[in-house]
Amino acid sequence: MLKKISNIGDCGITCDFGDEVNKTINKEVIKLFNFVRDSVKTGKIKGILNYTPSYNKLIINFELGQIKSQQIIEFIKSSDYSKINLNENKNIIEVPICYDEEFALDLKRLEEKTKLNFNEIIKKHIETDFFVYMIGFVPGQPFLGDLDNSLYHDRLDTPRIKINKGSVGIVEKFCTIYTFDSPGGWNIIGRTPFELFNINKKNTSVLSPGDTVKFKSITKEQFFSFKNE
Repeated sequence: MLKKISNIGDCGITCDFGDEVNKTINKEVIKLFNFVRDSVKTGKIKGILNYTPSYNKLIINFELGQIKSQQIIEFIKSSDYSKINLNENKNIIEVPICYDEEFALDLKRLEEKTKLNFNEIIKKHIETDFFVYMIGFVPGQPFLGDLDNSLYHDRLDTPRIKINKGSVGIVEKFCTIYTFDSPGGWNIIGRTPFELFNINKKNTSVLSPGDTVKFKSITKEQFFSFKNE
């Protein structure tokens, strides 16, 4: 599945699995991600600074004074990480979400586009087991797939200057949760009080690539009384 490994600058390489975006390819990216992470932790390879998975690529950054790109490339090519079983480490995380109109900013837009009423949209969203493809854009922000195709929708023509932290949005086959206040062009369908990223915790991000997310509907009252632990 790994098509090629290329240098990106002096201190980085990209492991390229192709251009398609699907769960099968992403699982191969995550297998390599887990392999590199475990190899760094166990000291099998030195000098790796960071390893960042996307839909179909893995970026590896390294300290040039400790290791050369060719050493990393040879290490990966000579290793068999294909047998890593992702199901053994699979985490299913339940995320509370409030679909109240105050939080569902694009309610009317989605109803017009999908020809579904909002209760039908919520039902399809709740019933989906979302696969965490990647974490990115801002720290801890997950890109979740695969959305029911009846809910597919393009980005907003004009992005909002500010999307509130915890907002849950959909675009095309994906769903995301904003972990910080930030600009954005996703269709917002609700908000969660659940904190997915905390720099002060040992495990800063609740979600990791390969996890599964299930949304659970809560009331507005439950939203405001929710306590992160």
